[in-house]
Amino acid sequence: MGFFQLSLLSLFTILSFSSSLAVAAEEGAKFCPKNSSLALNFYKESCPQAEEIIKTQVQLLYKLHKNTAFSWLRNIFHDCAVQSCDASLLLDSTRRSVSEKEMDRSFGMRNFKYIETIKEAVERECPGVVSCADILVLSARDAIVEIGGPFIPLKTGRRDGRKSRAPLLEQYLPDHNDSISSVLDKFSAIGIDTPGVVALLGSHSVGRTHCTKLVHRLYPEVDLNINPDHVPHMLKKCPDPVPNPKAVQYVRNDRGTPMKLDNNYYRNILDDKGLLQVDHDLAHDKRTRPVVKKMAQNQNYFFREFARALQILSENNPLTGDKGEIRKRCKVANKRSV
Repeated sequence: MGFFQLSLLSLFTILSFSSSLAVAAEEGAKFCPKNSSLALNFYKESCPQAEEIIKTQVQLLYKLHKNTAFSWLRNIFHDCAVQSCDASLLLDSTRRSVSEKEMDRSFGMRNFKYIETIKEAVERECPGVVSCADILVLSARDAIVEIGGPFIPLKTGRRDGRKSRAPLLEQYLPDHNDSISSVLDKFSAIGIDTPGVVALLGSHSVGRTHCTKLVHRLYPEVDLNINPDHVPHMLKKCPDPVPNPKAVQYVRNDRGTPMKLDNNYYRNILDDKGLLQVDHDLAHDKRTRPVVKKMAQNQNYFFREFARALQILSENNPLTGDKGEIRKRCKVANKRSV
């Protein structure tokens, strides 16, 4: 959650795609969730180059490791959906607490070491100024552009938390087997409506899913809700009823455009080619199906709702002002002065 290929067949396609990004970005800019403590370009005085450094690092890392973009996108969901967008996700385990990274809900997450690479680059320019929470958010913003999505204006000014929220993950983070009601309720609690939820799940258009998360749909019998044409590919990629979690056994979320954030995901799930149970249910629940259909037909609409929902998510109960701290290293809280 290498890789991204963008092939454009004609100048018309190029212009059309560019237009989609521009419209989505413009619409996203119109929506600014109210959080007076955060601001666009928060570091313009204290670290003017911060956002450019982060973007450059995201681009460099993407060229070297294509899957980093998917990691940055997943990070913002897993951090910001759990009580606060405060980079608690990035903290390592200690003698007193377990890291969120080690919980089942975080299965398959990786590339955390490269967040430290970005942090080190920022620290060289402006020591002790830019939070890991803002780096987490801005790296997701810039990764979305790298995989073909819109540029989404996101505010900054967050500070870093000092504790893991591992015990709360199951309460706040939706699971792939959760009902649509549960998924909608969890996102609604932070202000994201049904179109926003459907758009955020469009992140499943990129990356891959480990077989451990979908074999229950294949064994002991194949789920009849899966498109029969898609079953042989899934069985080939997941030949074991009980896969080894450490084995490299994955299925691409979208076989058509696996490295591109686009609305092909919605066409796939309407055709019963979604890998996860939540993907199937999203396409068939009466509350979400109309939105899925609209996004399958209109990529601008998908991008617009995605941008709006991500802005809300990124501003979920941040630590600001004198709350929290600015970590020196993203994986450990600062040592308290005696």
